[in-house]
Amino acid sequence: MCFKYITNPNAIILAVTSANTDLANSDAIKMAREVDPFGERTLGVLTKLDLMDPGTDGSDILLNKVIPLRKGYIGVVNRGQLDVESDLSIRDGLKKEMNFFRNHPTYGHDRSLVGKLGTKNLARQLNSILMHHIRECLPELKGRIANMMNDVQMELLDLGEGNGGNNSGGQLLSLLSKFTSNFAATIEGRGNMMSTTTSRSSHHHNFSSHGDASNTTTAAAAALTAGISGAPKFDTMNELFGGARISYIFNENFGASLRSVQSFDGLTDEEIRTTICNANGTRPALFVPEISFDILSRRQISRLEQPGLQCVDLVYEELQRIASQCEPGELTRFPNLRERMVEVVSGLLKRAVGPTQMMVSNLIKIELAYINTSHPDFIGGSRAVAQLMRKLEKEKENKAKRGVGNGVGGNSGSGNGIPKEVGATPLSSIENHIGSSDSIKQHHQQQQHQQQQHDGRPRSSNNCDPCLGSGSGLNNNDPGPGGIMNFIFGGKTPVKPNKSMFGTPSRQFSVQLPQVPDTMRQTDTPPSDREQNEMDIIKSLIDSYFNIVRKNFIDMVPKTIMYFLVNHVRDAMQNELVAELYRDTEIHTLMKEADDVAQRRKTCVEMKELLTRALEIVNEVRDFNTFK
Repeated sequence: MCFKYITNPNAIILAVTSANTDLANSDAIKMAREVDPFGERTLGVLTKLDLMDPGTDGSDILLNKVIPLRKGYIGVVNRGQLDVESDLSIRDGLKKEMNFFRNHPTYGHDRSLVGKLGTKNLARQLNSILMHHIRECLPELKGRIANMMNDVQMELLDLGEGNGGNNSGGQLLSLLSKFTSNFAATIEGRGNMMSTTTSRSSHHHNFSSHGDASNTTTAAAAALTAGISGAPKFDTMNELFGGARISYIFNENFGASLRSVQSFDGLTDEEIRTTICNANGTRPALFVPEISFDILSRRQISRLEQPGLQCVDLVYEELQRIASQCEPGELTRFPNLRERMVEVVSGLLKRAVGPTQMMVSNLIKIELAYINTSHPDFIGGSRAVAQLMRKLEKEKENKAKRGVGNGVGGNSGSGNGIPKEVGATPLSSIENHIGSSDSIKQHHQQQQHQQQQHDGRPRSSNNCDPCLGSGSGLNNNDPGPGGIMNFIFGGKTPVKPNKSMFGTPSRQFSVQLPQVPDTMRQTDTPPSDREQNEMDIIKSLIDSYFNIVRKNFIDMVPKTIMYFLVNHVRDAMQNELVAELYRDTEIHTLMKEADDVAQRRKTCVEMKELLTRALEIVNEVRDFNTFK
């Protein structure tokens, strides 16, 4: 119980100890030292000085030599049990105390102890300490009282002077106008209504919780003692609110998130390759098919729609937050009006959200409707190809440098002396390869021998391959389809019909094609150089166009939300509230006060009177002279 009061830094501690006990073991001194270790606000009181052993006294303690305290010690002698039983009065007890100190051999002759003995000196010392302590705390205490007085006056303004019913319509219009003004000012950053409204709302609950007027004095005294200066207010210096929060959503939530979206998120090289192949149709195109660029770019652009719709939802929630924070303090008097205002504002916001979301979706549909490849910032096909050529040339140079460094040079041929790329082989190498007809004859004879072993029957005595033509040999230098040119370039010539093919059917080697799969994928084989180049060109085009669309979308979505949602709600709110609430049949119901408003108004009036009286007392203490 004692700790509850002495822990208050503004409290003065009286440590009462008996003189006939050891001061070092005093419980009062121990408790005081725990909360006041330096003894700055502790006053020691030494009692029962008349019960000390003969030849001893408490002069050392009174002179602050044993356990020093900042405010010192005072010695007193109270009435004993015998004096109480004999009905000794307090006045006679004080006289008896003064006679004891005057006639004591130590206390009566030591002039340094004159002001430290007796109940009268204790009262004078306490009064002086209290007045000096109040003067030290006076500026802060006066400021607290002034703040509480201001809050009570604001509370009375919110509660009004009572609902007479004569001017309910004008009062309703005034509340609606004040609400819409607060809403617009908060969005535009011209008002600071949130801190005032929050403070008032907190005091509504604070004053109404006291119950009746009999608790007002106790509540005020507790507030002054504990240092309550009002509910915590909104810190506009450290936190964004109102329109600044909407701007934060546009720039930090929406803009920064979309800038982090890459052009090929969710799109793999395999999907790009498959799309190009599907766009080619039955034969490979000579150039990169444009339809593949349209399909892939539209797919990536459509991914921007969902973040735009989420931005609309965030701003919608923020407008609801702003509307709840801009309610006037007087609105707490009329719960029916407040409920209806919340319904009207919520309905207005919901009706504005639909067109806003539709317009954001239309921005994406507009971009998907026409792929503007003539945009001045678009890279275009020629520049994309030029970039690819520069890239390939650079890679070729790097390979050449690595080849020279490794000591590799010249063209490497196949194992049989035939170059790998026949189309790029010089004519001289071809002539060297076909220099003698004997080597070519030997080659075809080996093929005939292998075919005879496979078919199980002898071949014609002619040493010529049927593929070279019937009755024609290599020495004839036949330039026909089955001649030497077909052999050089690896072509396949149709076999000329003979009797064995169209006459008696002979046993032929049949080739079975594999079963066609239900799902064909282009990714089963690695891409060729041509396919890789096509993918690089398409990716350059998609990246360029996606960046253009993303930049436009980041710029247009905030403008769309401001026009269709924020500005529309701000401009139409007052007309909507008046049209829905200002009706003769509903004014009386809406302007009906809550049941506890009258009691709260009475409590505030009494609190104001009490604070006025407290302020007068503080001024008297300021002018009081303790040395009179």
